[in-house]
Amino acid sequence: MADGHKSGYGTGMSLLQLRTFVEVYRRRSLSEAARAIGITQPAASQHIASLEAQLGRPLFDRHSRGVRPTAIADDLAASIGSSLDTAESALASARARSSRISGTVHIAAPSDLLGEMIAPRLAPLLDAGLDLRLHIGGREALYALLLEDKVHLAVTASQPEDPRLAFHPLGEEHLRAVASPAVAMRIAELPLADGLNRTAHLAYDLDRPLLRTWLHANQIELTSQPALTAPDLRVLRSGLCAGLGWTVMPGYLTRSERAACTLIEIPAPVTVPRNAYYLVWARSSLRHPRVAMARDALIAALRK
Repeated sequence: MADGHKSGYGTGMSLLQLRTFVEVYRRRSLSEAARAIGITQPAASQHIASLEAQLGRPLFDRHSRGVRPTAIADDLAASIGSSLDTAESALASARARSSRISGTVHIAAPSDLLGEMIAPRLAPLLDAGLDLRLHIGGREALYALLLEDKVHLAVTASQPEDPRLAFHPLGEEHLRAVASPAVAMRIAELPLADGLNRTAHLAYDLDRPLLRTWLHANQIELTSQPALTAPDLRVLRSGLCAGLGWTVMPGYLTRSERAACTLIEIPAPVTVPRNAYYLVWARSSLRHPRVAMARDALIAALRK
């Protein structure tokens, strides 16, 4: 890319025009970009047309299902990078610190995370004057809610790959195989792989994400399907305490039970793997001071 192109970007270009371009580029849709920014589609089209007039080149090719970026759009997007997101986030955070913020912020997470980790730590957001609306969902549902601007912040156990989403690591938890004392004793009577295979196991779903991670790390293969599945790890925890089988859970969900010996950890033969957690948001949402403030407060609260 020539230096002349670099120096020309931004001459006469407004911040809102550049934000419109970035959102259209990321979403490949004028209507979706307009909705994310909070402007009309004709206004978004006008912003793109103005940029194209300044550059003397088309930025997008229109087609029936949206738009495709041209080479000059790829060039411009690479030049902007994440600097616009960073600048808008910093401005929104400064605004949030300079005045009392009010309004509603929507936060989403898997039900067990929401109930056990997030809800008890929301006092700083409420004290700041925010109204909170909490939502429940799995990973893909959470990403969709963020991209559709239906929620502002989400906590997930996966790092998003979509460039329209940004994230901040919150920390890690050990993944521990656990069972009631009676079930753990039956498992221990056999070689570990045999004991686990001959004992019913519980899982979040048939894909068994947490179990798979622990089993892979410890070089064990399960040959049977879960005897019980439930999309809430607290339900599985209750089943474990009732002696229904064994499973793998993040450490925070069984800490009290392990301390009270109502659940026992099944020793990992190789390693106890870790599970990372992330706060995720759509890049465009930090333009709103209340969302920027809620993000910063939630990061601080969850890190404690």
